[in-house]
Amino acid sequence: MTATVTSTSAQPALAGITFPDGFVWGAATASYQIEGAAREDGRGESIWDTFSREPGRVYRGHTGDVACDHYHRYVDDVALMADLGLASYRFSIAWPRIQPDGTGPVNVKGLDFYDRLTDELLGKGIDPVVTLYHWDLPQTLEDLGGWANRLTAEAFGEYAQIVYGRLGDRVGTWTTLNEPWCSAYLGYSSGRHAPGKQDPAATFAAVHHLLLGHGLAARALRSAGARSVSITLNPSAVFPVDPDNAADREAVRIIDGLSNRVFFDPLLKGQYPADMLAHMARFTDLSYIQDGDLATINAPIDVLGVNFYMPSYVSAKPGEPAAPDQPGSEGIAFRAPNGPVTDMNWPIEPSGLTRLLKRIHDDYPGTPMLITENGAAYPEGPGADGEVHDTRRIEYLDGHLRACHDALAAGVDLRGYFVWSLMDNFEWAEGYAKRFGIVHVDYATQERRLKDSAKWYREVIRRNGIAEPGESEG
Repeated sequence: MTATVTSTSAQPALAGITFPDGFVWGAATASYQIEGAAREDGRGESIWDTFSREPGRVYRGHTGDVACDHYHRYVDDVALMADLGLASYRFSIAWPRIQPDGTGPVNVKGLDFYDRLTDELLGKGIDPVVTLYHWDLPQTLEDLGGWANRLTAEAFGEYAQIVYGRLGDRVGTWTTLNEPWCSAYLGYSSGRHAPGKQDPAATFAAVHHLLLGHGLAARALRSAGARSVSITLNPSAVFPVDPDNAADREAVRIIDGLSNRVFFDPLLKGQYPADMLAHMARFTDLSYIQDGDLATINAPIDVLGVNFYMPSYVSAKPGEPAAPDQPGSEGIAFRAPNGPVTDMNWPIEPSGLTRLLKRIHDDYPGTPMLITENGAAYPEGPGADGEVHDTRRIEYLDGHLRACHDALAAGVDLRGYFVWSLMDNFEWAEGYAKRFGIVHVDYATQERRLKDSAKWYREVIRRNGIAEPGESEG
């Protein structure tokens, strides 16, 4: 995958655009990031409960114990979603709420919460989109090896069946995993995320067992009658710093394989790329890949979730150590941002999203897609007037919605867009230091306040597009 380097500047809003009829407008959150109530109603410990209590792991020792207190405030939060006009809300189920140890007895009170949330959403005309796993693995399963252990994949299939049994009559779209790349590489290679391991062999075993868990869950969901089965990836839009340099193109092949093809090919083609099997075999004997696994992983999906925040540019650099989250990437350098960045120091390049969507469309034809996460962290809080004027977030979202529109114009089957995130929340290793929400949360009082970006997004939803500059929002 190669492309010419382009400017990272956000493009100005030059004209209004309209999205196709039926395009889905939504917002997304994740259980550990917003729910709180970490020790209530029978919830078990997750790897993030453990990880966030280990000194130095999370910014200032922050935890998700309270987070946004959504567990108790979900009625008001759903009312806020309705006020924004959301057609759909993507949320995740906390596995430790359902099965405190990851296997065995079901905690009915945990299912009761998601039952109430689902009914509240439907009562407000909002379609629930369920993600079964957004990183909060039950700690008991991690103690047995976590995703590096086949047991976890098998347990995940059983867990999916349990949740569907309670919510399947009202939930149409089921996403198995969110960003397995993060679970495997950040959790087991760099150790930046829970469970905080640094073991390349475990990393690639986790990649396989996450994919196998998806396949087993997809099979269970389909057998139970699920109408739409999905998985959400965070594919990397990775490009060479110098497209004319063969060594830079080779660097792209390796990073693209680690970030993209090692997930896409088993899911959508039923096989691992040969070059990635050889790469993985540098660290492990691959004995965990058993007969029949790839057929299970290749279970048909109805829509692919795509999470996008930034592109990456890589170049060959002899002597460069491997990136901690990319095992075997020695001799490859990642270019530092050279233009506007978000509060995460992530470069802003909306065209990278268009190019990524077109690449998926070309390489894996016939795959419908949803943007299941896209957004930006900026620190703005209430000003003297009590309002949150987050102009930069509006510019970021505007640019990326235009990138989606460009992809649609190029023939990409893109069905909808979910902004990340509905509200400020616990941002994993960054704790509460980074704010992605279009709704501001005062963590001391739990007061919610619409940012200017939320009001802008409400208007986008109402119009099913972006207005001409200066056009009235009436």
